[in-house]
Amino acid sequence: MEPELIIADEPISALDVSIRAQVINLLAELQKQKDLTYLFIAHDLSVVRFISDRIAVIYKGKIVELAETEKLFAHPLHPYTRSLLSAIPTPNPRVEKSKVIEIYQPDKEHFDYASNPPEWVEIEPGHFILANDREIENYKKKFQS
Repeated sequence: MEPELIIADEPISALDVSIRAQVINLLAELQKQKDLTYLFIAHDLSVVRFISDRIAVIYKGKIVELAETEKLFAHPLHPYTRSLLSAIPTPNPRVEKSKVIEIYQPDKEHFDYASNPPEWVEIEPGHFILANDREIENYKKKFQS
């Protein structure tokens, strides 16, 4: 049996939290039982983390980072990815109060794309990023530390 591709355009964003959890659990169960593949589009990375094996982070219609879910959460490289992850709420009020949310400012983040355009690069096995030469050098340093 061929795996099916189901495209989900934020299908759960308007649902009540308890109903949302039931739908997510049902989707995960169906995925295993029927060998389904979902293309799950959402802004809520905590939900995406629960349901996804791999995550592609998209900024202005371009994939800027792609990795296995836990690899992406453990080593987010692109500043947009880091900003999204920093905005995920935590249930601990003390941690939430003291956390710093990163703001993605593409004009300040990128290094001269006019003379050195970005390309799709595999930083580590299965972890890809859209970056130019100078950014790649910086990401490799971050990854190694």
